[in-house]
Amino acid sequence: MSLEAIKYSPGHLEILNQLLLPHQSIYEKVNNTEDGWQAIRQMKVRGAPAIAIVGSLSLAVELASKNIDTVDCLVDWVAAKLDYLVTARPTAVNMATARDNLKHFMKLKKQSEISAEKMKSSLINEIEGMLVKDISDNKAIGSNGAEHMMRNIKAEKIVALTHCNTGSLATAGFGTALGVVRALHEKGALDHAYCTETRPYNQGSRLTAYELVHDHIPATLIADSMVSITLKEKMVSVIVVGADRVAANGDTANKIGTYQLAISAKYHNVPFYIAAPSTSVDLTCKSGGDIVIEERPLQELTHIQGHPIAAPGIACWNPAFDVTPAELITGGIVTEFGVFRPSELQDELEKRLNSD
Repeated sequence: MSLEAIKYSPGHLEILNQLLLPHQSIYEKVNNTEDGWQAIRQMKVRGAPAIAIVGSLSLAVELASKNIDTVDCLVDWVAAKLDYLVTARPTAVNMATARDNLKHFMKLKKQSEISAEKMKSSLINEIEGMLVKDISDNKAIGSNGAEHMMRNIKAEKIVALTHCNTGSLATAGFGTALGVVRALHEKGALDHAYCTETRPYNQGSRLTAYELVHDHIPATLIADSMVSITLKEKMVSVIVVGADRVAANGDTANKIGTYQLAISAKYHNVPFYIAAPSTSVDLTCKSGGDIVIEERPLQELTHIQGHPIAAPGIACWNPAFDVTPAELITGGIVTEFGVFRPSELQDELEKRLNSD
């Protein structure tokens, strides 16, 4: 059984405070969109899919107890809340995608001359459906990625390396890149997994390592600076990471440190994969140069759990993400629809999304 980062029932939402992991497992109640915004901004919840789900569910919880008389007032109120939620973590596109989809949903409902109360109910149902769909999409991503690797990687069993956290704690369940690792393990095709510590926030050592141990997957934690020597000495077959935003040309923004992994993978001739749902692909963004990179507080770099680790007064730069150019994504981009080369991603997704 995978870990549960989000607990939801109609009118009630709790999230696992990931700042306290792996030492404490404490669920905190989210009562409204302000609580949702703060949980996302403070990184109590993180991971692009989970950000969208928690943000949207925080709206559903607040909306459940809200009395709004007219459809126009409801549409305006919801739109303002959605716009606000997007500002919590601007680089991850999933919350913006959820906002756009929910606004479009309200527009269609409004045209049918629905009452405010019925629109509220249908909007809550639409948001609740995101939970189910995310888990289904993640399992498809895991299966698609694992099968593609098993067909294309010439190894008796696969040694996989991953970065940051992309598992159940970053999604509604199962995970994206870590979901691929899980699927490989379930199919008996995984020899070993390596996870980076992922400084400065240590999502790898705190969260990914926690999930790997929980699922009894054979795994080893390494420091970020050990990636190249690990590729050389440990017979790594593949690197698979997640994504916070994929541009139309395949350039991918992901947790800081991903770019250097891709460069090292290219030098060592190790296939490099991105695993992400189609909601992480921003077809309105032409290339990685158009992606706004969030910069985090300097204290995240100079302190660990409140304890200073750097020389007082040193200047710091703390971008939360970097962009990996499409040409370095040599394995492919794994989605719920299949595995695509970066150059074919836009056409393939447009065909599938337009057919729905």
